[in-house]
Parts: sequence; C-alpha cells; structure tokens
Amino acid sequence: MAGKRALKLKCPICKKTVQAKAPEFPFCSDRCRLIDLGKWASGAYRIASPGSEVEDEVRKEDEPESIH
Repeated sequence: MAGKRALKLKCPICKKTVQAKAPEFPFCSDRCRLIDLGKWASGAYRIASPGSEVEDEVRKEDEPESIH
C-alpha cells in the first residue's frame, strides 16, 4: 500500500489549509479558535433542536391551503 496522505481541511474562520495533525486543528491558529468561541458565546451559532423541526411541520399542516 502506498503512503497515507495527510488529511488537509480548511479553517472554518479564515479558510486557510490546515493539516489534521496541526496543534490547533480544525483551526489554523489560536486567533481563529477564539473567534469561533466568541461566535458560540454571542449566539451567532445555534443548534436546532429536534422539537423545533417537528413544531414547524405541525404549523405547516395547520395552515389552510391556498387556492390557485
């Protein structure tokens, strides 16, 4: 088997290439890691709860159908 390729991904903040074995992975630097943490802390990132998806579907079912 040939040598393994190093996994390279993009930093989610600045989009620079980052190797999987980098100490700050998946970020390229501590700065980008802190920017991401700040986004979580400020509420810029949100995880949708499964309950909200079901509630949205129920609301759609309750709406009257429009006649075209």
